[in-house]
Amino acid sequence: MKRVFGVKKEKAPAPTVEEATERMNKRGDNVDEKIKKLDAELVRYREQIKRTRPGPAQEAVKARAMRILKQKKLFEGQRDQLYNQTFNLEQVSFATEGIKDAQQTMSAMRAATKELKGTMKTLKIDDIDKMQDEMMDLVDYSTEIQETLGRSYNVPDDIDEDDLMGELAALEDDMGSEEVSDGVPAYLQPDPEPEQELNLPTAPAGQPQAVNPQGVDEYGFPMAPRAQVRT
Repeated sequence: MKRVFGVKKEKAPAPTVEEATERMNKRGDNVDEKIKKLDAELVRYREQIKRTRPGPAQEAVKARAMRILKQKKLFEGQRDQLYNQTFNLEQVSFATEGIKDAQQTMSAMRAATKELKGTMKTLKIDDIDKMQDEMMDLVDYSTEIQETLGRSYNVPDDIDEDDLMGELAALEDDMGSEEVSDGVPAYLQPDPEPEQELNLPTAPAGQPQAVNPQGVDEYGFPMAPRAQVRT
């Protein structure tokens, strides 16, 4: 049967956009290389035309240069077509990637919405309000416990404003009696120096002692010479 009807050939898979774009880029690179070679030949022919005198030889060089120029124009046209096709493929690739991103975004949003709905089912407004009321009751109860534990003992409650002002006035009088001339209380004054605590005798009054022959006074310091008065 296979010999009579033959075997059905399997179709090759269609090339992807990326494969087609890569193939176009390679063709464009090949065309660019050919154009560069033609440019080099045109430069060489231009130099020959400059060096050749007008005549049949120069015309022959111009003819070859004209043929190379036509080939260059042909390759440049092909390169422009390849660039346009490559641009179209890149646009299609960009659109395809955008669609894939949109599909992934939609899938992620569907999953997040499903998860959010499942979470919201476990939360009820009545339960949240009840929990808030219980929390407020616990906070009030804790505050009451702290106030009870911080209560003072044996503190008289019958003190009025007159008693307070009288107590402050008495403290002010006591502190005023302890102040010294510079306004600082005596208990805040620094300790006196050791020299101030010693009761040193006062210097004797009267004439100083006689100076000894060495010319020093009673304290051991040299005496200044007295000026002699002429008569």
